[in-house]
Amino acid sequence: MNQPLVTIVTPSFNQGRFIRATIESVLAQDYGAIEYIIMDGGSTDETAAVVREYSSRVTFISERDRGQSHAINKGFQQARGEVLAWINSDDILLDGAVRKAIDALGDDSRVGAVYGEGYLMDESGNLTARFPYTQPFDLWRLAHLSDYILQQAVFFRRDAVAEVGWLREDLHYTMDWDLLIRIGKRHPLRRLPEYLGCIRDYGDTKTSLGGMQRVTEIRRLLREHTGLSVPPGWILYGVGAWSEMWCRRIQRAMPRGFGWAGEVLQIGLLGLGSAVVGRVVNLNGGWHSDGWVGETMEYWLPHGTGPLVLEGAMPPSPWLQGQRAKISSNGTELGEFRLNPGEFRLAANVPPPPPGEPVRLRLDCARTFVPGYSWENNLDVRTLAFLLYKLNFLGFDYFPPGKDPEFPRPPGARGKRSPAQNS
Repeated sequence: MNQPLVTIVTPSFNQGRFIRATIESVLAQDYGAIEYIIMDGGSTDETAAVVREYSSRVTFISERDRGQSHAINKGFQQARGEVLAWINSDDILLDGAVRKAIDALGDDSRVGAVYGEGYLMDESGNLTARFPYTQPFDLWRLAHLSDYILQQAVFFRRDAVAEVGWLREDLHYTMDWDLLIRIGKRHPLRRLPEYLGCIRDYGDTKTSLGGMQRVTEIRRLLREHTGLSVPPGWILYGVGAWSEMWCRRIQRAMPRGFGWAGEVLQIGLLGLGSAVVGRVVNLNGGWHSDGWVGETMEYWLPHGTGPLVLEGAMPPSPWLQGQRAKISSNGTELGEFRLNPGEFRLAANVPPPPPGEPVRLRLDCARTFVPGYSWENNLDVRTLAFLLYKLNFLGFDYFPPGKDPEFPRPPGARGKRSPAQNS
């Protein structure tokens, strides 16, 4: 009886062939307090007939809208739930997803949203692979580089959504990414070691057909959040679209009989694109996944004020003797610390950042070295300063970017039917 109400919204338009699986994945949840709203954009296919079969358990509103973001906003604004989520009409929730999310949210109002692992599935509903990008919460990476959070596995605290504002209706491909960044600037996002949702991956999805229009929107979004004219995420997502565009142009421009030359150019172009992506995807703000910090480190933390604690170690390297680290937040220096060999624990008081803005942490180190060949005989040309094991701020621990504890990844996903498809 004390369960918080969860409202799930499904935006829909002419997805009648998939929507039954979506509906059944929601109604099959082992959590009793669910309000389910389907916001349909006036479908002309079998959508209405399918939904009528579930009319006693579903609120169905079919009327013209201004796109997916507008439809979701309309659902959220009439929702009664304390927790909000949306699941598209060609995607599904996995068994137990809602209960696991509510357990993770608990009574901690500081957490703005929780997210979990997920699967990719094909057009027929067969699970094909784990969604490969999910990683622990890292606000710097989320705002600068990539949307590593699967929207189908996210549950939002309603108060956090209301605080930052609803989905932006001028965004058509990145509205979930934008909402996650805006909430993440003010509240921690908690990752769960659970599989919560599936995204249907096929050629006719809006994301697949987005092309350069989607890339342009990504650049606009990331420029607004970072202030960078060339955000690294724009390059990361743009390389594929640019390569595809230029490959088509090369094919059209090649004279008859010189198709082999066009193929050589395309292979070279794709190779260059892969190299660029490889460099960009490893950007980390100066805090590496093995814990090493570079000469300069930038890291974002959700809005707050109070003690910031850094735990790490100073290796006994002669190149690093006399190491000093200067810590600043949003341009205000918090202190300069001498790091002696051995483990350390530093504390600095963070002043209030600008309203609604994150804590933009920066570390500048006086001494560095380049390892060269490591014990694994691999060339390591990074400029390194010291080891940072963990940050703690407002009771939350933050670990090196990409450091991934062993979350459950059940084998045998390829070709397996999703739970909703089996029902």
